[in-house]
Amino acid sequence: MQFSELGLSAQLLQAVAEQGYQSPTPIQAQAIPVILQGRDVLAGAQTGTGKTAGFTLPLLQLLQQQAIPQKPRPVRVLILTPTRELAMQVYESVKTYGKHLPFFAEAIFGGVSVLPQIQNLKRGTDIVIATPGRLLDLIQQKHLDLSRVEYLVLDEADRMLDMGFIRDIRKVIGFLPKKRQNLLFSATYAPEISQLAEQLLTNPVEISVAKRNAAAETVSQLVYGLKREYKRELLSYLIGNGNWQQVLIFVRTKHGADRLCKQLIQDGIRCAALHGDKSQGARVRALDAFKDGSITALVATDIAARGLDIDQLPHVVNYDLPQVAEDYVHRIGRTGRAGADGQAISLVDPEEAYLLAAIEKLLKREIPRVADTGYEKVSLDNVNSKPKPKPQQPRSAQRTRPGNHATSPGKQSTPARKSNYSRTNSR
Repeated sequence: MQFSELGLSAQLLQAVAEQGYQSPTPIQAQAIPVILQGRDVLAGAQTGTGKTAGFTLPLLQLLQQQAIPQKPRPVRVLILTPTRELAMQVYESVKTYGKHLPFFAEAIFGGVSVLPQIQNLKRGTDIVIATPGRLLDLIQQKHLDLSRVEYLVLDEADRMLDMGFIRDIRKVIGFLPKKRQNLLFSATYAPEISQLAEQLLTNPVEISVAKRNAAAETVSQLVYGLKREYKRELLSYLIGNGNWQQVLIFVRTKHGADRLCKQLIQDGIRCAALHGDKSQGARVRALDAFKDGSITALVATDIAARGLDIDQLPHVVNYDLPQVAEDYVHRIGRTGRAGADGQAISLVDPEEAYLLAAIEKLLKREIPRVADTGYEKVSLDNVNSKPKPKPQQPRSAQRTRPGNHATSPGKQSTPARKSNYSRTNSR
């Protein structure tokens, strides 16, 4: 199938062709005709499948079929996203595909000055892409009127629920007219998504282009089992020995992201950290440097698990396993996009074995283990639940046994890797 067979206008087809695309992805081929028919949609698709164009193209087409309203233009399309990064990605998609059409779009999110956003809203805009918090602020301050919205999109709806946005979403919906077309996109189908879909959607067409809660087939997955104190050394070795040019590394905490990034820089690896405490400007600069190759490694918390639009990212590393198994699918979905091959590596210590078991239960298969990691072997098997914390001993009974001290990367009690990492390898 070609894009020309989907009923899109000449202006949209020109914009698509200028991006070098001829054939739609499966989600685009299924979603675009249904959306153009005016139907509500419940769509499940892995990241990297082209879902953003799957709803931006038909929405632009629907706007084009209507008369342009008088100034100031009312908001007719509202797209809600969980993160600033995803909001910017969708905004860029709208600009790219709508470049030959006379429509205005505005991205609304926190972390930046609100004044330019208010000024643009006064001018009038057809399409608003927003995170829920900043959107509600502008509504409550009377800077934004959603009473004439005709199309509502919830993008990465499962992530919005995970981040606690369900109340904000319901508040936003309360400001919308009841008669509208609703599109809900989600990478996974938790029970909460089904409940939200029942409340929001009217007789929806359900579209699914990948197994539910499944990892993309183009991503090869490996597990390295080792003690935690050796993770950073192994990571540096993999980057340098493999001459990796681009790797996205996930950690659990903001402090952990900053600490690991400093350690990698000490190892001679060009690196930046990305997490919620970074200003929007710092986050944009880090992403731009990662995309243009100025840095090799981007160390991120799960704020980056969704919405990062990086073409052909070859490597993703789970330095820490996520607490929620579904987040593993989102993380590794940053690689292996749009049919390209990718590699996802998880560095797992024995205390994370229960998290690995939950991930494999979700995937319904075991992730292959690397037999020889270069370090002493550890067991990651037969752990199905989180270990219970040990009872606190009286202070008088607490003793440190000889030989039980944790081994730091600089004072290893076990042999180091068989091949030494060279700092110059990552340059």
